[in-house]
Amino acid sequence: MKLELDGISKAFGDFYANQDISITVEPGQIHSLLGENGAGKSTLMNVLYGLYQPTAGRILVDGKPVTFSGPGDAMAAGIGMVHQHFMLVPVFTVAENVALGAENTKGGILDLKETRRKIREISDRYGFDVDPDALVEDLPVGVQQRVEIIKALVRQAKVLILDEPTAVLTPQETDELLQIMRQLAGNGTSVVFISHKLREVKAVADVITVIRRGRVVGNADPSAEPAELAALMVGRDVSLSVDKAEATPGKTILDIKNLAVTAPNGHRLVDGIDLSIAGGEILAIAGVQGNGQTELSEAIMGLTDGSVTGSITLDGKELLGRSTRDVLRSGVGFVPEDRNHDGLVGQFSVQENLVLDLFRSDEYSRFGSLKPKAMAANSKHRIDEFDIRTPSATAAAGNLSGGNQQKVVMARELSRPLRLFVASQPTRGVDVGSIEFLHKRIVAERDQGTAVMIVSTELDEVIQLADRIAVLYQGRVVGVVPSNTSRDVLGLMMAGMTAEQAAAENATPSPAEQSAGEEGGLL
Repeated sequence: MKLELDGISKAFGDFYANQDISITVEPGQIHSLLGENGAGKSTLMNVLYGLYQPTAGRILVDGKPVTFSGPGDAMAAGIGMVHQHFMLVPVFTVAENVALGAENTKGGILDLKETRRKIREISDRYGFDVDPDALVEDLPVGVQQRVEIIKALVRQAKVLILDEPTAVLTPQETDELLQIMRQLAGNGTSVVFISHKLREVKAVADVITVIRRGRVVGNADPSAEPAELAALMVGRDVSLSVDKAEATPGKTILDIKNLAVTAPNGHRLVDGIDLSIAGGEILAIAGVQGNGQTELSEAIMGLTDGSVTGSITLDGKELLGRSTRDVLRSGVGFVPEDRNHDGLVGQFSVQENLVLDLFRSDEYSRFGSLKPKAMAANSKHRIDEFDIRTPSATAAAGNLSGGNQQKVVMARELSRPLRLFVASQPTRGVDVGSIEFLHKRIVAERDQGTAVMIVSTELDEVIQLADRIAVLYQGRVVGVVPSNTSRDVLGLMMAGMTAEQAAAENATPSPAEQSAGEEGGLL
């Protein structure tokens, strides 16, 4: 099936998320839409899937214009979509989820026999290894994603849209997904692969279309250099590597012992963690989202809702039991993973957000009243220092781009002397150019002797920034390894293996590799 988007525009009020976008997806082609978060990729796909109506332009299927009033129309036309956040019911089985919305009944009773047959057929064809009767909530994230793909294929999708599909996968699961995409394309299914990850796009795409600020800015061949693709994405040359000297750690600043966080329902979210960070080093916390990283950083900051036991000391002084304000005052800077919910007050000005955790200090207030001149001077300095692109210091922070919002949070937290800097997902939703800048600032903070803890699900970021890497799985540290540890070993650790087990597994050739080696030895 040939799919064409012809001059698609989508406006929300006066803002155009997409403007005059034209893309052609040929049958059996993997067509990648490459662009930073906020570039308009997902909006465009939501138009294609019938979730949004285009402001202008048209969609053509096999040369004929079509109109989709909702996802049902798109699915009927042969278009399926796997969303970044899965649309599955956890307490339903795989078969029940696949049948949902297209149920077969006999005498008013749900009949899943045919659905189970189709699931097994597709699972066998692509090597999915999915049990139709398994509960979705019991499945690993990578298998849940396969269930989403099966849902689309059962409905005979000829074009499959994958929206940031690797965001929650381990490196091994990512490689498996890329192989699945190749199989789908080989069987005639077109794949629209939405991503901002250059390595994955280059590995699998037949055609790359780059979108920046809602417009197509170019098409590229998968053989293009990463720097060339990055420049297309952001409109200027950027460095894709972190330039940092070897760390020279000092004495231990943060010491965590037997830390446990238990949710109100009794579920253990962090399970006996022991970690330490010295001044002048970056410890990166790696792992698939949802394995205790959020709760670890929140426990340090005194933000968790659950029960916390164990010990967290900063320069030998206990932090547990202290308020978040006290933790900040003790010399801790914190960048939360959700800047909009926890890092900024969107209605407040940039100037106000830059002193959110400092406004009670004598520098910015007197007798309960703020000092506007001091706040204005501070904002001018920070806006210049961090290159925050804002119409003015008094503009609402919520109106800035994601990258500039993140710079506001970083500028605030790095504006005072720190002993410990904790940054969760420091570059989430940030363009390549801003990532380059923020990475430099993090390294500079390390070089001043601060202990730095980075929590990131982006493995490339972890490897480039870290001096040491701690991998979390189901709330436990499965190993602390050097930053030069291979991606394959880290991926196995993210799936639950210890560092020793992962290294041994990675050193053992697969049966296919072993066979190939033996055949090579006979020649």
